[in-house]
Amino acid sequence: MHRILSGPLTTEKITVKIAGLPASLQGKKLVQMSDFHYDGVRLSDKMLAKAIAITNQAQPDLILLTGDYITTSTEPLHQLVKHLKKLQSRHGIYAVLGNHDLYYRNSQSEVTDTLTNIGIHVLWNQISYPLGKELPFVGLADFYSKEFNPAPVMNQLDPTTPRIVLSHNPDTAEILQKWRVDLQLSGHTHGGQIVIPGLGPALKIYQKIAIKTPKKLHRFLPFLRGEQAIISNWELSQGLHLLGKNQLYVNRGLGTYFPGRLFCPPEVTIITLEAQ
Repeated sequence: MHRILSGPLTTEKITVKIAGLPASLQGKKLVQMSDFHYDGVRLSDKMLAKAIAITNQAQPDLILLTGDYITTSTEPLHQLVKHLKKLQSRHGIYAVLGNHDLYYRNSQSEVTDTLTNIGIHVLWNQISYPLGKELPFVGLADFYSKEFNPAPVMNQLDPTTPRIVLSHNPDTAEILQKWRVDLQLSGHTHGGQIVIPGLGPALKIYQKIAIKTPKKLHRFLPFLRGEQAIISNWELSQGLHLLGKNQLYVNRGLGTYFPGRLFCPPEVTIITLEAQ
């Protein structure tokens, strides 16, 4: 995507406080990247290289990828992983899949296998312990998948144990309020891509208007058909949020759809953990 349509890459730095975080994990640094949509159009090699350089310069303890590596084909994956191989982290790279990674025949297994082959740990309704047993990382199936079922996974954890959850779609945060989630990392929204200052994402406004039209006309309106509704809770489209006692961070992603971004630049997120 041309830089005029994409906007300059930004680095967001946040500190997240976690109750009961062990002293040994104080100050640990995580980097989140999301929504690559890598196909030679929506994300340039130049911006991807810059995002990887920013990530490596941060010297992260862990790198976390929150889905949508592809858009319409798995073919670009092989070029994408040539870039992702350059990522450096003390304790590895962990990932979940997004809705676009599931759309096409065999795409889920292809994306998973391709990432796994370069040492990226893809979590699908699984728990992992890259920083030790004191801080589990939960990776959930995508919200639109028939296998999205957080209960059997979340119920494995002691409620007194801090945890970080990777879930591509931020709408899952509402469901996950049944459990302790010290930090949920999501993407999917691209931050809304076009944001109107004082009013929020243009798509939120569009959907409010379009939803009032007769249902028989909805099939002619983009973003109102099934999964294409993007999200229900546009107030969660980017940034850090508190839902009850749970924290959610939504990354604006790297890839960009036409017509581009406005007041909503692509991002790499650097997260420092702190005891509460």
